[in-house]
Amino acid sequence: MDESILVVDDNADNRDLTQILLECEGFEVRMAENAAQALSLLETFRPKLILMDVQLPEMDGLALTRRLRRDPSLRGVIIVALSAYAMEADKRNARAAGCDGYITKPINTRTFVGTVRRYMDLPRTDESTHPADSPLQ
Repeated sequence: MDESILVVDDNADNRDLTQILLECEGFEVRMAENAAQALSLLETFRPKLILMDVQLPEMDGLALTRRLRRDPSLRGVIIVALSAYAMEADKRNARAAGCDGYITKPINTRTFVGTVRRYMDLPRTDESTHPADSPLQ
């Protein structure tokens, strides 16, 4: 089973915590602190899931998600937004950009890995419609 994840977050503390939690559970984790680093990594690394911070410098996470969704080679990748914003409109904007789900920050360290596992189990096809019953935290 593919257990690879790309975490895109400009906050070093968030990256460190996320990496520790996920690697302790056996996930292969790569990190990027901005869109340019993420794009560079994605030239050679195809994760099953991307955890995408919405508030990134230069190119925000939703703009990066829209760009990734236009790339046919990345259509099977599950993208989950990470954001401190928790309003329904924020979740709708993330879905409209192409995210399969939404996790609010700060992350809950007790439930985070389980939530990520549920997203990893989502079917993702070229025609994905971001199912309404996706697990949301």
